[in-house]
Amino acid sequence: MAPDESFLLIGTLAKKANTTKDTVRHYDQLGLLKSRKRQAGSRLYTEFHPECIERIELIKSAQAIGFTLTEIKDSLNDYYDGHLDLNEQLHVTQQKLEQVEKQQANINRMVELLTERIEILERMKVDSNYKYDVEDCKNAMPPLLP
Repeated sequence: MAPDESFLLIGTLAKKANTTKDTVRHYDQLGLLKSRKRQAGSRLYTEFHPECIERIELIKSAQAIGFTLTEIKDSLNDYYDGHLDLNEQLHVTQQKLEQVEKQQANINRMVELLTERIEILERMKVDSNYKYDVEDCKNAMPPLLP
């Protein structure tokens, strides 16, 4: 029986999805891609469903907005199985937005603190009599958000 030509070998899939073979292997191990094993002589090949090109694009898009592969897995499989719960997806996405906003607030605070440090170091470089008060610095630094 001739092999199904619509399935793709890893190199072809990686090229068509603009990624690497290692990425394809990793996604396959995590259960993010549909694949099957095929015996050819003494070799065992993994073949991938053509839908995997779109799956990889969706995975990359979700990663780009902050979702982890673990978070992506359930949603992706639910989407392709026709069981995507839009209310749950909305909730998960709102939670991710809140998380990213906290990260952004922390980064903004870090930028402020680094800018202040640069200003202090520049003053110290110009004025050898300038004293840096560590206690003032500690009191001025509110903790970063969890």
